[in-house]
Amino acid sequence: MPGPMCVGDYADDLQALAPRVREYERQPYSYCVRNTATYECLSYAPDGSLRRTRKRAVMHGTAFGYRQQNGETLLATNQHVAEWPAVTDEEHPVDGVPLGCKKLGDQLSIVENESDAYERDNVGLQRVVADAQLDVAVLKAHKLLNILPWKIGRSASLRDRNVVEVRGFPLGAFQATSVGKVISAFDHDNYKEWDHDDFVVDALLSSGNSGSPVLAVSCRTGEFELVGIYHAGYSEGSALNVVVGIDQIRDFLTTFKRASRARAEGLPLDGRDRARLGDPRAPDSYFPFGALTASVQRRSDGAFLFQLLSRDFPLRVHPILVLEDLPSPDAKEFGDLGRVWFGSAGGLKSYARADLDADAQSLVTHLLEQLRRDALAAFAYRAAARDGGQSRERFDHMTRLERALRHSSAQHKDTAIAAGELADRLGPHGTDAPLPFADVFVVPAPGALPDKPVVGKKP
Repeated sequence: MPGPMCVGDYADDLQALAPRVREYERQPYSYCVRNTATYECLSYAPDGSLRRTRKRAVMHGTAFGYRQQNGETLLATNQHVAEWPAVTDEEHPVDGVPLGCKKLGDQLSIVENESDAYERDNVGLQRVVADAQLDVAVLKAHKLLNILPWKIGRSASLRDRNVVEVRGFPLGAFQATSVGKVISAFDHDNYKEWDHDDFVVDALLSSGNSGSPVLAVSCRTGEFELVGIYHAGYSEGSALNVVVGIDQIRDFLTTFKRASRARAEGLPLDGRDRARLGDPRAPDSYFPFGALTASVQRRSDGAFLFQLLSRDFPLRVHPILVLEDLPSPDAKEFGDLGRVWFGSAGGLKSYARADLDADAQSLVTHLLEQLRRDALAAFAYRAAARDGGQSRERFDHMTRLERALRHSSAQHKDTAIAAGELADRLGPHGTDAPLPFADVFVVPAPGALPDKPVVGKKP
């Protein structure tokens, strides 16, 4: 219900809950998960003979049901709850198990709590898929279980001071509901294998809460919405806990595949974004992209030319790849991919998009989306930096933009490498006479886009 506690998409107080909500909360949909593993450890006896010993490891976490299908139930939890490391080492330790031990097998099941020793009513679980970077896993129970009765929300709509509830099993000891506030709506987690966007809450949570659903109160409906999955706490902060934002997980829970980074980062770009990129007041055109430098320039016909520059930039200034981003006939769209040029120090070779094989088309399409977003992020950061020192709020905004830009650039390392390899393969070779770089700025006549790869003719 709108009011002082509801000034955005999500409420700042549980009083915004509709009275009917508690009726749906009578049946539990969060479950205590026990994961038991057996490790084999090798060592040498005093007589020099090889000795094999086995160690048992047990951990408890939380999973919640989110879909029933074909008499089965899908549940979501953390990857670190669902999977043990294949081999223990300094980066992947297991309590009570020496380093260098190999996992022989494991078993997942739903139990009452950590003290539950009666195995006959345990519900066996099967791993469907897991993503270590997201720290999310999907499990399957071969029976119908209660599932989350609430809609999936939008973690991007969360704001500082929004109230959240967490339903899980702290320490695996008992079922509990924890309440807290969002104290930071954005945080990025790149600890070890993790690589995802989080938000930070001050709810008092523990290791057994890993995998718990995190719910916020919708100001529109007065009902809970799933906005994330709790996955970790700060080691030096007793009440600082981080939650994987649901926006990155939504597709994963449905398709069992991780969405592309560009899609996960936000809504589709549109004509308004293109107008911002084409602002003549925009700063210089360079921005980082993985280990390379990228740039964008506007042509006289309104097309944008996105460039990836050579590894030797700025010692050598030439592009290895140029993407022509044409204005879309529909003003609501950002634009359309036109020609593609692959280059070397000597010049460029031009291709129509249709002349590329499926893998190359997929790469350049994905690359163009990333370059668009990074260019917009770079220009937004530079605009914020101009007045970042005028107030604490503007400084914090500038800092967040810088952090997001640096992270986005680092995430594109593999894409930049793949683009470089494609340029090495499709750029000018042998008897090809490369086109001069200035040709990309020549506005083509209507219908003059090439149907075949084009290179300059040798005299």
